[in-house]
Amino acid sequence: MSTETPVSARPAATGAGESYTTHTVTSRDGTTIAYRQIGRGLGLVILHGAMETGLSHLQLAEALASSFTVALPDRRGRGLSGPSGPDYGMRKEVEDVDALLTATGAHAVMGVSAGALIALRAALELPAIRKAAIFEPPLSVNGSVDMRWLPELDRELAQGKLDAALVTGMLGAQMGPSFMRKLPRGLLALMTRQMMASEQKKAKPGDVTMRALAPTLRSDFQLVGEMADTLDDYRAIPGEVLLLGGSKSPAYLQQAVNALAQTLPGARRVVFAGLDHSATGPREMGGKPGLVAQTLRDFFA
Repeated sequence: MSTETPVSARPAATGAGESYTTHTVTSRDGTTIAYRQIGRGLGLVILHGAMETGLSHLQLAEALASSFTVALPDRRGRGLSGPSGPDYGMRKEVEDVDALLTATGAHAVMGVSAGALIALRAALELPAIRKAAIFEPPLSVNGSVDMRWLPELDRELAQGKLDAALVTGMLGAQMGPSFMRKLPRGLLALMTRQMMASEQKKAKPGDVTMRALAPTLRSDFQLVGEMADTLDDYRAIPGEVLLLGGSKSPAYLQQAVNALAQTLPGARRVVFAGLDHSATGPREMGGKPGLVAQTLRDFFA
């Protein structure tokens, strides 16, 4: 059972000729899930990845808004949504997607990174999903995702060393600019600490900062561990699947997309030449939302 509640009576301007409204839905366990909605047409829910909120894909949603009514949820534990909860796991994330589909009437989902893991599982378990676009899920196949660094992340988070935890996460997940991954850890931690302080100082009410998102890294990698070696499960996905990836993304993410393509022979596949794991994100972060939007438009339409 789910309920929908509008949060903002006045639409928020996006700066691109569109505006979004903010709503909430109540998931099965009573947790509030907030989402922004923009556009007109077929319903589409976009699930963000690690160190992100729904607003991380606002430019992508703006590029789709002329054809789709796009919902951008803050996944539980992030942004305007309620806490992850003590029994957090994939089951809760799928229940949240179920509530969002019921509230919005959508039958299409797109997932990015950890959100793509959720979209995969939701497409398998929720009959309402007819089409799913999957961008680079960290699906571990025969140990392809290295998780040996997680105990170090846990220690740093427990000690409140958020700068060190973010560095550990960046290096462990092979994210960030390649030149940064070659710098000494101490220097990376110092740079991260300075960026966090600057961001915190400039933050406006409602902004979700790196400091607020850092602890959620553990939740995302909990999903990675829970979904490890579940590749064969997805043969049973009844709807259409689009597999997306960048040609410059880390090898373990490309391996996951390759494995899914072999497991789902009916799936469509698109590789964005010259792009990496940031392809779906905002332009100022190296994303190409217009290019990704055109691919999504062709698939979902």
